[in-house]
Amino acid sequence: MAFHTVLVVDDEEPLRHLLTVILRDHGHEVRAVASAEDALKELSARDYDLVLTDVRMPGMGGLALVRELQRTTPDLLVVVMSAYGTHDTAIEAMKAGAYDYLGKPFKPDDVLLVLRKAEERERLARENRRLRSELAESYRLDNLVVASPAMQEVMRSVRKVAPQKSTVLLLGESGTGKELVARALHELSPRASFPFVAVNCGAIPAELLESELFGHVRGAFTDARRDKKGLAVEADGGTLFLDEVGELPLALQVKLLRFLQEEEVRPVGEVRTRRVDVRVVTATARDLSGAVAAGEFREDLFWRLNVVAVRLPPLRERPEDVAALAAHFLARYARLRPELPALALSPEALSVLSAHRWPGNVRELEHAIERAVVLADGPLLEEKDLPDSVRAGRDRAAPGGAEEPGPSLRQAVQAAEARAIRAALERTGGNRTRAAELLEISYRALLYKIKDYGLGD
Repeated sequence: MAFHTVLVVDDEEPLRHLLTVILRDHGHEVRAVASAEDALKELSARDYDLVLTDVRMPGMGGLALVRELQRTTPDLLVVVMSAYGTHDTAIEAMKAGAYDYLGKPFKPDDVLLVLRKAEERERLARENRRLRSELAESYRLDNLVVASPAMQEVMRSVRKVAPQKSTVLLLGESGTGKELVARALHELSPRASFPFVAVNCGAIPAELLESELFGHVRGAFTDARRDKKGLAVEADGGTLFLDEVGELPLALQVKLLRFLQEEEVRPVGEVRTRRVDVRVVTATARDLSGAVAAGEFREDLFWRLNVVAVRLPPLRERPEDVAALAAHFLARYARLRPELPALALSPEALSVLSAHRWPGNVRELEHAIERAVVLADGPLLEEKDLPDSVRAGRDRAAPGGAEEPGPSLRQAVQAAEARAIRAALERTGGNRTRAAELLEISYRALLYKIKDYGLGD
């Protein structure tokens, strides 16, 4: 954004003239007045993007003007000008709400640099407000696509629990929309104006996770070159969302339990604690009760997290949502093809979508629609525009016969892997560590495959 209108306030006529010339030469509309009182009259008559005012003037000074503008129009950016020896007053004005100050005497480039910095700050602030507004709108429950009775019941539960501080545990396979629901819980709560901080507990190395969550002090470990306050403190007043909480190592589970009970954090290397006020929402695709039985998850923490449990059913259990979600994503991604009016799915394409089992759940459906929009030859999305993996489900559902093509090699390998993982989990009673050993793959690789193949239940 560019500041088109600038109000200059200075009791010295030569300086007003100089600033007017500099700013007009660079495309700004400028009005110059000789006093703070005249500035207030001018600002009551019309809007300005920025005020450039001297600090020391007869009558009302620049500092008093800044305070008055902070009271009446706090979003208006004010830059103060000060001569050598009055910098302390200028700094006081900035504390009162001024954005920046310009030292006298100055060069034309100094004036333009201050304005460019102010313009960039305002651009970022407006972009941040726009994104926050869009984010809040995106996660309103009214905008979540809910056609099936199962998801309508989920939404009723969410609306009931959102105003409370109770810990919520969201259960469901990968891609079912657990973070969407967590954000909706936040936006419907009294904490909506405070931060929503999301942490994927399975994506951060175990040795760094405590520092990420609770912070550290300088020198606490080799790479701790400065203090870090941690994500729990970042979320103070708001909501802390711990995704994949079932992947927390046992040592950190103890510290999470203490945090939940005491509402205090102790940064790594610190001896003092700090109180925080956060609402904790957690999510997992893992069977936590099975993990408790296997000794992989603390029972006391499980009950502390499981105050209110909300299960998000997989997409295959709510086929009524497929068409509604497809239409929702089609409208979202229509912007990728502005040359194509009124995008729609052909009956054949919709039939294929309805027949698919959706192991990747809503996330897989979204990606399928995005791909179809990008590849479509016209406004009607055809079966051929859908991913091979989605169309393969229709092929398997078709009547048998010698002419029916079999699965691709990739699909056959995936099916065999899914069967082997399911068998290993059954053999070990759901113990994923022992299942990974049986399969001769890493524990993390097993977790990824369980998510990919929809084996989380």
